[in-house]
Amino acid sequence: MSSNLLEKINQLLNEEKWTRATIKSYSINNFKELDLIIKESAGDESREEVLDICEEHLSHSKNSIIALYISGILSLSRHIIDDSNLMVLINIFSDNHKLNIVEYLCGRILDYGENKFALRTLADCYENEGELDKKIAIQERLIKVDYDEADIVKHLAEKYDSDGNRDKAVEYYKKAVHRYANKKMFSNVKELWTKLLDYCPDEIDFFYHLNKKIAKYISEDRAVQLLEELYEHYKKKQNWDYAIDILKNILIMDPSNNDIRSEIIYCFRQKYSYHSQLEEYIKVSNLTQKWRNIHEAIADFEKHISFESNNFVFHRSWGIGLITSIKGDNVVIDFINKKKHSMSLKMAVNALTMLGKDHIWVYKSTHKKDELRKLIKKDIPWTLKTIIKSFDNSADMKRIKNELVPGILTPGEWTSWSTEARKILKTDSDFGNLPDKVDFFVVRDKPITFEEKTFNKFKAENNFFTKLKTLLDFVDEVSVESDFFPEMLQYFTNYLKSYNAVNEYIISSYILVDEISTKFPHLNPGINISFNELFEQTEDIKSVFNKIADSDLKKIFLEKVKFYNPQWPEVYLAIFPDYLNKSIIDALLNEGHKNELTELAVKIHENYKEYREGFMWILKNMDEYPIFQKAFPGEEKILVNAIHLLEITDREIANKRNVSNNKKIIRQINNYLFKDNRLEKFILEAEKDRIIRMVSLIDDIGGVDPLLKIDIKKKVKNIHPDIKLIGIEEEVETVSRGIIVTTESLENKKKELKNILEVEIPANSKEIGAAIQLGDLRENAEYKAGKEKQEMLNSAVGKLKEEIERCQIFDPANVRTDKVSFGTKVVLINRQTGEEENYTILGPWESSPEKNIISYLAPFGNELLDAGVGDELDFTINDSKYEFKVKEILKSEII
Repeated sequence: MSSNLLEKINQLLNEEKWTRATIKSYSINNFKELDLIIKESAGDESREEVLDICEEHLSHSKNSIIALYISGILSLSRHIIDDSNLMVLINIFSDNHKLNIVEYLCGRILDYGENKFALRTLADCYENEGELDKKIAIQERLIKVDYDEADIVKHLAEKYDSDGNRDKAVEYYKKAVHRYANKKMFSNVKELWTKLLDYCPDEIDFFYHLNKKIAKYISEDRAVQLLEELYEHYKKKQNWDYAIDILKNILIMDPSNNDIRSEIIYCFRQKYSYHSQLEEYIKVSNLTQKWRNIHEAIADFEKHISFESNNFVFHRSWGIGLITSIKGDNVVIDFINKKKHSMSLKMAVNALTMLGKDHIWVYKSTHKKDELRKLIKKDIPWTLKTIIKSFDNSADMKRIKNELVPGILTPGEWTSWSTEARKILKTDSDFGNLPDKVDFFVVRDKPITFEEKTFNKFKAENNFFTKLKTLLDFVDEVSVESDFFPEMLQYFTNYLKSYNAVNEYIISSYILVDEISTKFPHLNPGINISFNELFEQTEDIKSVFNKIADSDLKKIFLEKVKFYNPQWPEVYLAIFPDYLNKSIIDALLNEGHKNELTELAVKIHENYKEYREGFMWILKNMDEYPIFQKAFPGEEKILVNAIHLLEITDREIANKRNVSNNKKIIRQINNYLFKDNRLEKFILEAEKDRIIRMVSLIDDIGGVDPLLKIDIKKKVKNIHPDIKLIGIEEEVETVSRGIIVTTESLENKKKELKNILEVEIPANSKEIGAAIQLGDLRENAEYKAGKEKQEMLNSAVGKLKEEIERCQIFDPANVRTDKVSFGTKVVLINRQTGEEENYTILGPWESSPEKNIISYLAPFGNELLDAGVGDELDFTINDSKYEFKVKEILKSEII
């Protein structure tokens, strides 16, 4: 920093102290001159020195105008939320009635973001000056950042009301009543509830939502009091459905309220006045009897009253039926295969489920399939509403799919249909979610805003990271100014206020709150903790990082580690094997940590069985990062290790271990070895002994397509016709006419193909559809993974279909035991050890080396073929010598 600037500041501070300039002599120009000094210092990296000078001066001159102003503005420019010095300064000038300077100081604070103190002070200034329009404009800004302020919101609502702007007034009355509810001020709530009931009585969802808040924050008795007022409105309008629903809600909170019990009976009598059995059903259900549980009585009555001619019913054995008549205690029903079936009313009530005329089961039983299919494909919103309403106005995607697939839509049609359906359920205001089950959708009687829908979804979510994503969606698509936002943010700030140990939730909450506070300073909750403090308290950084289930948070975490922690390279190197990301490699290389990276790469290669994903990631990106080429050994060793890893993962898949991840690794290895032709190129250019060794390595690995093996062998024979590759002639012949298989293995392959076509591919299409909804396909890891899996599944289908079409089913009756052949079990004497060894000879589909079941196409199995009892066998495979004598040949018990 320039010494001249420091001298100038010190001189100004001393002059202020010596001259003791009066408050009245200050003008706005004095502060503008200080702004020039602040601008000069703010651009310097050593502005801390200016702050130190000011703070030191304030320690003995606490009301120094210059020190208070410079330190206050510099703190704001650094996004430090402590505005106490400027508050002191504003209070000094307010007490001396220098309102023009107060306005200027408030304006300077607001240059750095919304501030409740500055806005409130500015509003008071405008009121004192009679600038009412300016005051209202400032109050509008204030209520957007001060979520506790309710009185000003109410006053603004009253102003708009008096101006004749009813819509704006209602908006502000709603905002005010929610804030009063949060503050447990029932008399204020009651006043505005009554006013809103007069202005927008039909917005029953709003009143229900507010009532739940009253019951939670104030008391259920108060909530009942408000619902009783709401009930009177709908009773007067003779809207018996809503009136009954309101009374049911009251009875949930106050089940012994006999007055409400009488009222609901009255409403039932009005609603069903046309029903001939009304009084009988009231009597049967004991609705008027106080000893009967009111909820059970209501359920009993509603079930009875629904039995009426021309209504549909469902029986678990007979299906859909239509009530044709009810006479006394006798009910006559037409089922599809049981016409004019009679049963007592009591039996009907217990055995049948009533279905509305708009129930999806009724549509399926009364409409032609083709017509219904066209309607469902054409009108997705109608279909969603129909299915959801069919099941007590609550259904998830699983239920919706069960109603449509495969009876109406094919799995393929469902994929595209469900993608569009999910969009509609998310954005259409006619749909909402259950408060306690976010995956279950409801149809709204009144449209719901995206704001409220997202807030309801947030409340219903149980998963921390799903809540976090919902909050970020809210910020992007709604606004932090919403009255719902503070409650959502509070969920995460609560993690930071009290914790015993730092985990992924604490770290993620800190990053989220810090990012929001930086972008919206007025939302800073005042958490007095730094990232470094949390980092130092974290026992297992790697474990915590891996559990952060949000990619953006992970990136920010790494950025903060690099910025704040000098040991960041160690953290990056520890995290990399589990977080295979180029940003880590780039950061280490840019900072000159080549040696550490080389050591890490060597470690991954030497322990490739443990670091499988890391090993394959380095192979895939080796061309982009030459440092890996130096760290890894020669090409032959890399290929050999990749083949061994292929064998290991294939074996683990066969043993049902970590199947999903191992399939992904096998796909990567196959792409590296075969799709990119690395293995073929190496083999065709290698010396003869290396060719034989490499071909033998891949020969008995199930994870390699047999056609690829044969193709490589053919090319080798073309170049080196003198090389003997065991089994190639037999394999070429077999592949041309198909491999030999058992009936059981063929059925298993057919089941595998069916599962891929009917389960895995539709599920994968669903995953891709869901991933598309996340947007930005270029950086969408879920979409890329889905497309890779799609390619793998399609390839597997093609391969299985070809193998199934060309295979030959072996007839167990044709087993010959005079020679080793398909379907035999051979007992061998190992002439080197003297021990007895047993092997069963079958095909590649049945092969299981760990169970001594050998493929007749494998090098070992091929050497045994056609041997008879007493024959001595000597052969070499992969530099290993074998010496056997055939003791016995039996028919295998497996086939």
